[in-house]
Amino acid sequence: MKLLITGGAGFVGSSLAISLKQNYPHYQIYALDNLKRRGSELSLARLKAAGIEFLHGDIRNKEDFDALPAVDTVIEASAEPSVLAGLDGTPDYLINTNLFGTVNCLNYALKHKASFIFLSTSRVYPIKTLETLHFDEAETRFVLSDNQPVPGASSKGIAEDFPLDGPRSLYGTTKLASELLIQEYNEFYGLKTVINRCGVITGPWQMGKVDQGVMVLWIAKHFFEQKLAYIGYGGTGKQTRDMLHIADLYRLIDWELHHLDAVNGKVLNAGGGMDSSASLQELTQICQEVTGKTIPIEQVAENRTADIRLYVTDNTNVTNLTGWKPELGIREIVTDIHYWLKDNRAALEPILK
Repeated sequence: MKLLITGGAGFVGSSLAISLKQNYPHYQIYALDNLKRRGSELSLARLKAAGIEFLHGDIRNKEDFDALPAVDTVIEASAEPSVLAGLDGTPDYLINTNLFGTVNCLNYALKHKASFIFLSTSRVYPIKTLETLHFDEAETRFVLSDNQPVPGASSKGIAEDFPLDGPRSLYGTTKLASELLIQEYNEFYGLKTVINRCGVITGPWQMGKVDQGVMVLWIAKHFFEQKLAYIGYGGTGKQTRDMLHIADLYRLIDWELHHLDAVNGKVLNAGGGMDSSASLQELTQICQEVTGKTIPIEQVAENRTADIRLYVTDNTNVTNLTGWKPELGIREIVTDIHYWLKDNRAALEPILK
């Protein structure tokens, strides 16, 4: 089998590529990336050591696809992943990457009759609708109630039938627009596709920033003994997310890759779920225990643009369809990332500190 992974030097793309090559040494895997994100250059040696061919290119450029070899499957893992991107300036790079880039990927897949696995995001769900959900305020976190004003929401989290009307951030909008195009290519061109709406993905080799990769950022700030802040919702740190370890996401992508007919045309929510969720307050406690360090955390009451109180993935559909469910919990994720930081401190400190 021949595979092209876009965003192949990024956190998700490189992790999937390396895991696939380790489990299927005879597969030919190409990793395409423009190396724009700081830290992605660290993936090149890892990809080479794994026997993966790196291709320097940009999905925004149609011409960059012309020279690419034919493949059996495209895993579209490229994106400008910041929710805040484009809000304080021109959104051109965001839109050209996340939307027009997807079109180039689709046309390349169509040309070679390749299957198409797309990594979308939970950010396709509208902010205002998420913010009006009924919740309870527990001692350390916000918790979704079962009684909700809209379908697709319950104490288990957010399901695929959650309403899609309303603003969701430019990032979420470009990913949703890509989803709609993928469904058109599936229906009218016969392209085999599956769309995965992922919650927060995390793990080693993610270059965490304030607006994307919060789990690694939180652990790194403890590890390097720097400051953090609980921003918004009264500054209590009760806002809650589920976290999906990249190894758990890999198991789903592996299954889909080899059973694509079973999920062809599907849109699936995939995240850590309730069992792998934490508030910032709870995450802080675990970080303190794992790293042995306590750092100052400022409290900022005012909400940040495009933030949401809580998001947890309801994995019911994907589990029923594929048998997949996450295996790694919050403490295991924190411990894994902490070991990675210790083992690679010299390379990571200039980027994450």
